Amino acid sequence: MTVADKTAKFTSVKTSLPGPRSRQLIERWHKAEADTTGFQAPVVWDSGKGVIVTDVDGNRYIDWTSGVLVTNIGHSHPKLIAAVQHAVTKLINNYECPTEARVLAAESLVAHLPDHLDKCFFLTTGSEAVESCLRIMKRKTSRFETIGFYGGFHGRTSGAAGIGGLTGPKRGYGPTTPGAIRAPYPYPYRSPVGGGEQGLIDYCMSMLEESVRANSAGSLAGLMVEPYLGAAGFIFPPDGYLTTLQQWARDKGILFTLDEVQSSYGRTGKLWAMQWENLTPDLVCIGKGIGNGIPTAAVAARGDVIDCLGKGDMSSTVGGNPVSSAAVCAILEVMDEENLADRALVMGKLIKARLLQIQEKSRYLGDVRGRGLVMGLELVKDKKTKEPAANLTKQLIVRCAENGLLIGSVGIFGNVIRVAPPLCISEAEAHESLDIMEQSLLSLEK
Repeated sequence: MTVADKTAKFTSVKTSLPGPRSRQLIERWHKAEADTTGFQAPVVWDSGKGVIVTDVDGNRYIDWTSGVLVTNIGHSHPKLIAAVQHAVTKLINNYECPTEARVLAAESLVAHLPDHLDKCFFLTTGSEAVESCLRIMKRKTSRFETIGFYGGFHGRTSGAAGIGGLTGPKRGYGPTTPGAIRAPYPYPYRSPVGGGEQGLIDYCMSMLEESVRANSAGSLAGLMVEPYLGAAGFIFPPDGYLTTLQQWARDKGILFTLDEVQSSYGRTGKLWAMQWENLTPDLVCIGKGIGNGIPTAAVAARGDVIDCLGKGDMSSTVGGNPVSSAAVCAILEVMDEENLADRALVMGKLIKARLLQIQEKSRYLGDVRGRGLVMGLELVKDKKTKEPAANLTKQLIVRCAENGLLIGSVGIFGNVIRVAPPLCISEAEAHESLDIMEQSLLSLEK
């Protein structure tokens, strides 16, 4: 029985975790597949619908992870299922040969992009999109240096890990890709300077100049930045920072790339996070929500930038295949028909308001931040010292699951809980999940 007890409408956890079937499967799993994934609640997923996940033991949970910001339109949306089922009956792979599905997917994606982005190219993963953008920046400019930011996460492949600013993807793998320069990203909750948000922006821009001055060999090609830092802890910069950064890149004559793998497809309350400051990036990395679980990704670009590539300069074995192309079209139709970006904004305000109330009751919840339906809850041992409380995140993940809520952790210090449910979450589902979070968090403080 969940903490909501008899009032629970959506969740129901009837077994200890892991349940007997889950325990058996987890043991079999670790015998056959290397145990290298991150810490998660001991639950074996069986099915999902909307925001509800059911495990193999019949327990039901509300999902606050969206499979790491993937299932934006919800689990197993009927329109997506129908599109994929129809596609696989006709053709599954075609490599570089065009299909009508790929043409329709490209036209639909470009139609949903800001006007200045008039070309796209389909790939399979966010990391592949990042690697492609890095290559395009270098090819277009005939220069080799790229700028990334502290806390940035762009994937685990070589180039993506190299430009990123987290140690995890790089630790123990030797020298990273030459030419990567990194600079601080604004972290308002842990700002090292005074002067409020503008002071923090000025500090980070000054440090960016210093990083380039100290490390550049005079071959700057471009920079890559996330609209908010995802894996680092859902860290949102002050309003105006990204505009300032874009202008800095323009003044330097280098390309400006946004990594919207996590932030696009309505997650922040607009279809694209770049729309909050009317940014005009040269290149955009797209992943996760574009496929809602069907492996697909894309690069969006200015035509005059990506046209630096000729025939055969970019390809992907299964990128733009008929199945993923059908998914791209179906997902964008659902986004439009259900107004999910607007819904994310409305539901995000509701959820954030409740979380701020929970923060006042909790001695460990130091910061509640985010926009739309992507928020971070930073846990600290003491609100005055802000000492990270990474030890609490695993406890809270398990406690919430025992009560019917699936959450995950992120953060530079491993002390941030992600709040990122599918965008279709209802008000009733939101309140039940918040009830579970409140009671689970406060129960750790007793």
